[in-house]
Amino acid sequence: MASKHANIRPFRFGIQASKASSQKEWTELAKTAESHGFSSLTMPDHFTDQLAPVPALMAAANATKNLRIGALVWDNDYKHPVVLAKELATLDLLSDGRLEIGIGAGWMATDYVQSGMQYDKPGVRIDRFLEGLEIIKRAMTGEKFSFSGKHYTITDYTATPLPVQKPCPPILIGGGGPRVLKLAAQLADIVGINPSLKDGVVNADTISEMSAEAVTEKVDLVKQTAGSRMSNIELNIRTFLVNIRDSAEEAISGTANMFKVAPEMIANSPFALMGPPAKIAEDLLARRERWGFSYVIVGGEDVNSFAPVIKILAGK
Repeated sequence: MASKHANIRPFRFGIQASKASSQKEWTELAKTAESHGFSSLTMPDHFTDQLAPVPALMAAANATKNLRIGALVWDNDYKHPVVLAKELATLDLLSDGRLEIGIGAGWMATDYVQSGMQYDKPGVRIDRFLEGLEIIKRAMTGEKFSFSGKHYTITDYTATPLPVQKPCPPILIGGGGPRVLKLAAQLADIVGINPSLKDGVVNADTISEMSAEAVTEKVDLVKQTAGSRMSNIELNIRTFLVNIRDSAEEAISGTANMFKVAPEMIANSPFALMGPPAKIAEDLLARRERWGFSYVIVGGEDVNSFAPVIKILAGK
């Protein structure tokens, strides 16, 4: 049967990690990820119990040779885009071109409340994010520019340093709602499919949007919006529910009971990977065929248990 995706990309895998109790623990995680064949190490960007992304990612890059680094994702509201652009370009320069720029409008309400920042409506945060992204991309060129928007004003600015990757490191935008998914399809090199986080918290609506049917609607929207540029887009998914064990049925039923949903929903959700490595590899192949997901990110806690899956899918 012919593939639904004419330009199937080879798999690559990442981990998302956030904490370590020492420099040794953090760098060993990065080294282990690279040795198992993971392509990237990513981090969240929140004010919760986690390491600060910029220094932690630089440490991970310094400890490895080929491991790519990035945030999943940087929150545009937490830093002025000129400041963030300088940090991103520096990361790309000092990692010899291994940065991926995951960036978004911000969603976690507690970050804003605890820091005293205004938690604007989604539309305002998205508008501000779009201005910030344009400034970051223009800063990466090294050409003097000015920018006048509703949220930012830049005057005769020439950014340094410049990134190794030209004209800009790959941009990853993840979306759960229609507006951001459409913007990602138009602007990003890597599009992440997310559940909805419009309420600023993970709740029942978030879980319901992890269904296969919800994901199909979102991927279809990205494809329709992207048009001919879809061939240049890498589709990404962060699998939040990973349970590698001999019995897939037990893993699925246990997770379904936890979230009070039908087992079939968990079994078919691309956000869940349940069972032994061989089954998970089969599921990933089927999901790439169905939706196009080739860039799959799991949690840092899965760095060792997921390694057999990477081995099975090497070169595929």
